[in-house]
Amino acid sequence: MNNKTKKRRYITGFDGLRTIGVLGVILYHLNPDLFSGGYLGVPIFLGLTGYLISDQILRSMRNHGGFNLPRYYIKRIKRIYPGLLLMLFSACAYIAFFQKNLLHNLRTIVVTNVLNVYNFWQIAHGQSYFDRFANNESPFTHMWTLSIQGQFYFIWPLLFIAMLLIMSKGKVLLVTTIATLVSALEMALLYNPHVDPSRIYYGTDTRLFSILLGCQLALIWPTDRLRQTIQKKDKIFLDVVGLICFALMFYFMFQVKATDAFLYRGGMFIFSIIMTVMIAVVAHPASSWNRILTNPLFKWIGRLSYGIYLYQFPVMIFFESKVTNIADHPYLYPVIEVILILIISWLSYTFVEHPLATHNWKDLLIRLFSKTRKTSEVVVATILLLITLSGSYGLVKAGNAPVNNPNKSKLAKNINKNHKKNTRDNKKLERKMKSSDGKFTLKASKSEVSKWREKAKTDPVNSSYEKMGISQFDLQRAQDLQSIAIGDSVMVDGSDGLRQLFPNMLINADVSRHADVAISLLRQYKEKGELPKIVIIGMGTNGPVTTDQVNQIMDIVGKNRKVFWISVHVPTKPWEKPVNKTIKDAAKTHKNLKIIDWNKYSEDHPDWFYGDQVHPNDTGSKQYSAYIAKQVLKNIKY
Repeated sequence: MNNKTKKRRYITGFDGLRTIGVLGVILYHLNPDLFSGGYLGVPIFLGLTGYLISDQILRSMRNHGGFNLPRYYIKRIKRIYPGLLLMLFSACAYIAFFQKNLLHNLRTIVVTNVLNVYNFWQIAHGQSYFDRFANNESPFTHMWTLSIQGQFYFIWPLLFIAMLLIMSKGKVLLVTTIATLVSALEMALLYNPHVDPSRIYYGTDTRLFSILLGCQLALIWPTDRLRQTIQKKDKIFLDVVGLICFALMFYFMFQVKATDAFLYRGGMFIFSIIMTVMIAVVAHPASSWNRILTNPLFKWIGRLSYGIYLYQFPVMIFFESKVTNIADHPYLYPVIEVILILIISWLSYTFVEHPLATHNWKDLLIRLFSKTRKTSEVVVATILLLITLSGSYGLVKAGNAPVNNPNKSKLAKNINKNHKKNTRDNKKLERKMKSSDGKFTLKASKSEVSKWREKAKTDPVNSSYEKMGISQFDLQRAQDLQSIAIGDSVMVDGSDGLRQLFPNMLINADVSRHADVAISLLRQYKEKGELPKIVIIGMGTNGPVTTDQVNQIMDIVGKNRKVFWISVHVPTKPWEKPVNKTIKDAAKTHKNLKIIDWNKYSEDHPDWFYGDQVHPNDTGSKQYSAYIAKQVLKNIKY
């Protein structure tokens, strides 16, 4: 057979890479502590996409003198849209009947996903990839990846073919290399450690380098030009390079957190390079890695990987919205979720994706209405019709849906309002704290105590809190107490009450935060001389807290300051108990660390929370601030 007639070699090891990629992403979403870098499964898919599509175009132009664009687009549509539409309409149907709070924006979400521009919509609407509590509890959050891939599928062939027609391959390689470096540099420059990185996480421009590296590989490593037989030393070299890349890949996927500055300042680019080299090794027919990554399980999961990726978030979000005690079963429920994802993905692939990708749709339709049709085909068609009708009903209902459900809308509005107010107030307090750092002590003078006693009689403040067990004397003390509170969206939500009780409290809280943010912030405040003697930490809602992180915080704060750590109430996440255990164990080691056990205090009061069972509502917010005030004042002697 010559090059013009031989069939393209199917590289089975790529199914192994797809398996690693999709499982990494799922495990990250289920347990970001243990699989802290699992989200890096996405660059694996992006790199493979860039390599395989570009290699296909190059091979066709080399062997046939051109590329059949209509045939390519039809094949892509048949591969992408059956599974995508089934997931979208299934999710719409579920939302319409069981989770109406997600109806708002549903039409736009479906349309932008079909048009492969959903990631742009997420950026424009401030959707966070890292916070599934405040305003982003969406079953479609993960679809940004498929939008980027879709943009590549439909736009890149036109650009690539045009470049190949007007310039040499060397110049094409140069152009794509420059674009790759610009994309990686843009990610690094746009990254701000104090801002949610979702903009650069979702951006086509800032993620393009992963795909373009695969495109460059196709230019220098074409699959049909790789020799089956090579010298033994070259084979050993390939296998050793593969081993190094494989080890580095797993190191990144277990060690590099999605909030690490290193990730955005070169880390993801480095990982993408490692994966590109790994793809090259697996693609070579003489390498052992294609065989190593080839087995029935990887083949099965690899072929289901598109469906697995599609259904992972809908299953997780819908499951966790109904089963709210996941913290009590941190291992059982994730296993159930994975099983559900695999079953649904298999059904989707077997009865929808594979048949519609490999058969003529017209022939399938004719057969469905013929006398030779099978009962199973009628059942599948009926189920698909019901899903389509139910999903369409959901889209119709979405047109009359309120801006959001009352709880969710009020929560998002409250968080936004409090965050802006805290930012304004903090500027004044930072100057005040800088002038008093090192001078303010935890022990009050006799004149201050007398002042508080007198004001408690003549000038009462926050009287409504007296009914909640705080004396007027302590309410007066709280007015003068200088402190700093660093937290996540729960603290933002409850900051209005804290600010009322502690007007001299600097509240630095934001959504999507993890404990590592507290470390960098405390270090900055200390270096600027703005760290008071009382420090309140509210971290752990969005992910696990390690003993090392607590120790770092305590080392920065020092032994002469009091630290109060608020335990987390997040029953819908498996890290609730581990976080609370970690900080309670740390309190046994650090004498100046006290636990404000909000988790225990609020556990029998689901009515204190919004629907997510994490953020306090109006009643809960007042309980939250009052409980923190009581615990702080009780442990600060005067």
